[in-house]
Amino acid sequence: MKKSTIYTLICGISALGLATNATAFETNARNAILMDYETGAYLFTKNHEEMIAPASMSKLMTVYVLLKKIKDGEISLEDKFTVSENAWRKGGAASGGSTMFLRIDQEVKVEDLIKGILIQSGNDACIVVAENVAGSEEEFAALLNETAEKMGLKHAHFENATGLPHPDHRISPEDLAILARHIIKEFPEFYPIFKQKEFTYNGIKQGNRNPLLYTLKGADGLKTGHTDEAGYCLTASVERGDRRLIEVVAGLSSNKERSQESESLMTWGFANFENFKFFNKNQIIAEIPVWYGAVPTVEAIVPDNVIRTAKKSTKNKFTAETVYNTPLKAPINKGDKIGEIRLMYGGELKESIPLVAKEDVAKMGFAGRFMANLKYFVFGNGK
Repeated sequence: MKKSTIYTLICGISALGLATNATAFETNARNAILMDYETGAYLFTKNHEEMIAPASMSKLMTVYVLLKKIKDGEISLEDKFTVSENAWRKGGAASGGSTMFLRIDQEVKVEDLIKGILIQSGNDACIVVAENVAGSEEEFAALLNETAEKMGLKHAHFENATGLPHPDHRISPEDLAILARHIIKEFPEFYPIFKQKEFTYNGIKQGNRNPLLYTLKGADGLKTGHTDEAGYCLTASVERGDRRLIEVVAGLSSNKERSQESESLMTWGFANFENFKFFNKNQIIAEIPVWYGAVPTVEAIVPDNVIRTAKKSTKNKFTAETVYNTPLKAPINKGDKIGEIRLMYGGELKESIPLVAKEDVAKMGFAGRFMANLKYFVFGNGK
C-alpha cells in the first residue's frame, strides 16, 4: 500500500549554509575564519583548524569562565579579588606586557577586572582572576581546558590565563570563533563591555586595542592579541541590522595590517552573503493520509526554523522537494519523523531536513480496521 511521493517546490533561496570560498577573497593573514553568527556557517577559512599561539585572544576563555560563574551566582560583580605579588610580578608593568597597573595587596572589584582584561588587556588582571577563582593559575588553566572540552572546542589547550607565550598554549581560529559566538549568545547583559573604548583604573586611562571599534560600522568586540610568535591577531564581531559576523585573523605583520585585513574581510562578508529564512518552525508542509488512523491524516511540519547563509550571487537557483511515504501507518507519535525536505542545487542534493508529525495519531480499533479493509477491497482505495 505504501508508495513514495515526491512533491517539488521551487524556492528563491541561495547557498543555504553551504558557504565556501568560491567567491574570490585573499588575505595576508596566516590564519583566518569568517563565521555567520546566526547560522554558524563559515563564509571564509584559511588554515582555520591550525592550533596557533593565540596571544591575548585566549583571554576570551578567561573571561568566559568568569562570566559563567557570575551568571551561575557563584561570584558577583561587586566581589573584590586580592592582587598577589605573583600577579603583580608576572602581569604588572615590570613584565613588559599589557597591564592594568594593579598594586600588590590591592582589592579590586570583579567588574573592574573584567574591564581591565577586555579593554586594557591586563595580564595582571587575568592572573588575579585565576588565583582568586581557582587558587592558582595552574589550576585555573585546568578549569579552562575542562570548559573548552565541554564547549566542544576540538583544537584548544590552555597553560595560563593570559595568553603569554608557552609552547603548549594553543587554540585554533575556528575554536576562537566558536568561543566568541558562545560569549555573545550566553552573556548579552555583559557583552556591551566588549565595545567600551576606554577604561581608567588607578588613575591610568587606556584605550581599547580593537581597531574595528574606531573604523567599522557595527563593530562591538571582541579581543586583540600580539606576540612575536602569534603576530598581530584579532577576534572581532560586527553587527548590522539583523546580521552579525564573527571573524578571527592571525599572523599579521603590524597593527596597521591587522586593521586593514580584518576590516576587508568583514566588509567582503557583508557584501557577498545574506541570511534567508527558508521555512518557519512548525510550518505545515504537507497533510499525509494515515492508514488505520483514528483520524484520516496527519500534518507534517518543520521542527525548527530553517535559516541558511546564502551567497547573494546564487539566489533563485535552489529547489526544495518534500518526500514521504503515503499512506503512513498508525499509530504515529508527535515528533516522529514522517518525511523530509530535500534541498537541491543544480540537481544535486545539498541538505535533508526532517519533517515530523504535528500530533499523535492513535490506531483504529478492531471495528474501524475491519471497515477500512472492507472499503479497500470493495473500492480499491479505502474511500
